[in-house]
This record gives sequence, structure tokens and C-alpha cells, in this order.
Amino acid sequence: MRLVNVLWEVLGAVALAAAGARWLRVAQREHYLPGSVFALCRLWRQSGVLNWNLAVVPSLAVIGWWAFPGGGGWETAWPAAAIAAVVWYPAGLSWRGRTSPLRWTPRLRRLAVITGVFTLAASLGASALAAAVTSRSGLWGFLAPVGVALLVPMTDLALWAASPLERRLTRKYVRRASAVLRRVSPVVVGITGSYGKTSTKGYVRELAEGELRVVASPASFNNRLGLARAVNDHLTPDAEVFVAEMGTYGPGEIAGMCAWIPPRIAVITAIGPVHLQRFRTVERIVRAKAEIAGPAQVVILNVDHPELAELADRLSGEGGKTVRRCGTGEGAADVRVRPAGGKLVIERDGKAAGEVEAAGLFAANLACAVAAALELGVPMERIAERAGRLRGVEHRQTVTRSEAGFDIIDDTFNSNPDGAARALRLLSGLGGPGAKRAVVTPGMVELGPRQQEENRRFAAAAAQVADHLVIVGSTNRRSLRSGAGEGAAEVTSVRNREQAVHWVRSHLGPGDAVLYENDLPDHYP
Repeated sequence: MRLVNVLWEVLGAVALAAAGARWLRVAQREHYLPGSVFALCRLWRQSGVLNWNLAVVPSLAVIGWWAFPGGGGWETAWPAAAIAAVVWYPAGLSWRGRTSPLRWTPRLRRLAVITGVFTLAASLGASALAAAVTSRSGLWGFLAPVGVALLVPMTDLALWAASPLERRLTRKYVRRASAVLRRVSPVVVGITGSYGKTSTKGYVRELAEGELRVVASPASFNNRLGLARAVNDHLTPDAEVFVAEMGTYGPGEIAGMCAWIPPRIAVITAIGPVHLQRFRTVERIVRAKAEIAGPAQVVILNVDHPELAELADRLSGEGGKTVRRCGTGEGAADVRVRPAGGKLVIERDGKAAGEVEAAGLFAANLACAVAAALELGVPMERIAERAGRLRGVEHRQTVTRSEAGFDIIDDTFNSNPDGAARALRLLSGLGGPGAKRAVVTPGMVELGPRQQEENRRFAAAAAQVADHLVIVGSTNRRSLRSGAGEGAAEVTSVRNREQAVHWVRSHLGPGDAVLYENDLPDHYP
């Protein structure tokens, strides 16, 4: 074995470790979902000519080592090119992370070991095969380019392979949470939906507190392990109600949670193309969300969505459950919350039962929460009273005024077409005559085959409402620019949110308004 080959393999190992940490952080930010690393890698590859070129260099290095053996320094050039590419790719993806740094948790350390083993095994196997087929020595010169070419798929393969292990390792936390639930025996209100889960959860808690001792899962602790932690850490012995937000990335996930935390009252807030990249069809989204109704005695549905209206009819026809139809439209026979000027009118069984200020509240989510509070036994008059004290959920269409005098709509936790359309309507009502309006957005993600069209449609609508559209990053830049071309808005592109904020402060003044719509984390291009 020549010394130069050993040198390249050492350098290759260092480069792999550094690049591996970058992709491990992506896996961590994507909740350890198999396939997520490759999906983000593809986004970065498409983000510009530089990253596209860097992405293909390792594969070209492998082909070059195979096709052009020996002589001319090729066996040195190929590993060098591969190592250089993996160090720089993707340009723009932070090594340490600005919004969320890499955290070397036990789970991440296990994933790093499995990824390293898989990458080394694949590299050795491919190198040995190449040496056998070509009858060449210099096997070690092949390891570096093969390793860097396989790093991303091996990380995803490690995520898939580690899933059963991680599930077994966390089973003890779920068992403990299940025992706590049996001992405390609260009424469980399970809430799911494509969006609106967190605000509805907050409304239910606020409407029922005072009558009952209510504990709600914190923040977005809405998966199996997050809910187990919420129960173990927060469910007190005196709790009478536990409000559990339940999210899902695929079929069977909610059913698995309901097996140990069965809701007596189930709420589905909305159906939309969120996470369509993983579900592929809206029909699969409906089936996955409907799993929450399995153990429930009462099912509360936002029938503004045709899919949920159909589900309400089906569940009613099957019998055995109480179905409550809620929303903002005529079909909301049980609880309806309809806008009336600057107010929201709460109707129960077709009769007005209360009126609240509309600012910052989501009418359909409030309707579902009112229905849940009624099922918990809270009197309607107390619900109407407490509804008047509800406030908007942070980062979801909250309106503030800057020191410079312009209005700010913070909708940075939203990434769905319906919510984006509501935010634009809110923006259109802000600012006086001659006011400038701006929309700052990276667009919406995880919409699968509908992502480009939904972002084009949003940008076209924004260009009708706003004078300026500031596009953040490159994930949806092309489709947003295409849609904005249909309106009169001036379009500006910036690399990150910090540059967008600087643009807003430089261009807006008293009486103007800006909408910050969605905020992608920094592991997106």
C-alpha cells in the first residue's frame, strides 16, 4: 500500500466525519425520518449551479478512478476532488447551525456509529469489487471517493435501520406514561389535523380551566416520545383533563399513540396538503388523521373541509360514536363560529351563544374548542365568557407595531395554503391610504407534487395585495418569482431572514405593513 493512498484515506475519513456531522444535524432537525436526508440533499443540489457541480464530483471521481487507472496522477486527483467536494458541499448549509445547533444526544451518537459502519462497509465492498473486476491494486485509493459518494444514502439507510432499535429503547418511557395515565385517569382530549392543532389545544385549555384541572401537552410535543415525555413530566395527580396534540408523518402513527393514550374526545381541525411530500395523496392524510377517532366516544370535526364532512357522515352512519360538526359554514350544525364585522359570533345548535373580538383568533379552531369544552361539561355561559379573554397563538398571525411605526404580521409558524391566504387578507386590511405593504416569505414546503403550484398561487395573490415581495432563500424562489410575475409587486430575493429583516427596516416606515409568512429553518436552502 503506497503512503499517498494511506494519506488520502486519512484525509477522506476526516472529511467524511465533518460532512457526516452536517448531515446528522439535518437528520436531527427532520426528526430522524428515513429519507429526509436525501430529500434535503436534493433541495440543496437544486439550489444553484455551484451545489449541483459539487454534488456530482464524488460520483465522477468514482467513475474516473475506475475508467482511468494509473498514471498522470489520476489516482491522487480523484480522491482529492472527492474530498474537496464533500468539504464544501452544500455551499450555504451551516456546519454548526444558527437556529438550532447540533446536539450530540445519545440517539444521534448511535446514528453516527451506524452511519459510519454502513459507509465503511459499503466503501470496502465497492472498492474490493472494483479491484477484483479491474485486476488492479490501489484498492485504498478508491475508498475516499466511494465513501463521500455514499455518505448521504448511507445516513438515510442508518435512519431506517435504527428505527426499530430506537423504538425499543424508548418503550420504557411510553410504558411509564401509560401507567401514569391509568393511575391519574384524566379525560383525554386528542387533537390532530393538518394544521390548527396547537391553537385549538390552547383554546380548549383556556376554555376548560377554572371548571376543571387541565394539563396540555407543551409546545409541539405531538409524537409518541414527545407525548410520553409530556405525561411523565407534566401530568399531575390532580389532573382531570389531558389535552394531547397528535401529529403524524404517516399511516399508523396516530393509531399507535391512541393505543396507550386513548382519547375519549377526538378533534380533527383541518385537512390540507401539509406533509403531502410524505403522504403523497390527500386521501392518505384523511385516513391517517381519522385514526384518532378509533377509541373516541365523541368525535369533533371541522366540516368546513369536505373531507371531514364526509368523515362525519360516515362515522354517524356507523353509529357507536357521538359526532359533532363544527366550523364557520352552514354545515356546522353543532357549533358554528362566524365572522361578523370585527367580531366572532359563537352559535350553538343554530342559536347565538356569545360574541368575542376576532383579533388573532381562528374561527374554525375556536368552534372545535367550544365543542370540546361543552363535551367536558363546561357551561356555555362560562365558555362564552372565557372565549372573550382568548389571545392569538404566538407566531400565528399575531399583529404588533414596530418602533418605526409599521405593522408586523408574524405568521412564521405557518406553512399551509389556507393559513397563508388568511394572512394575506389580514395584510390587506392594514395600513392607511398610500401605505406600503410587503410580504417576506421563503414559501411553503412539504407540499409534495403541489408545492410549486401552491407557491405560485400564493405569490400571485401576494402580488395583488402587497407592493413588495421579498423571497427568502432558494427553496421556492423559482415558483414564487413565477407567481409574482402575474402582479405588480416589486420582487426582491435575499439569502436569509436576517437580510430580509434589514430590507424591511430600510424600506418601511410609519403606516406601512409587513407580513412574515413562514420561516424555514437554516438546514433548508
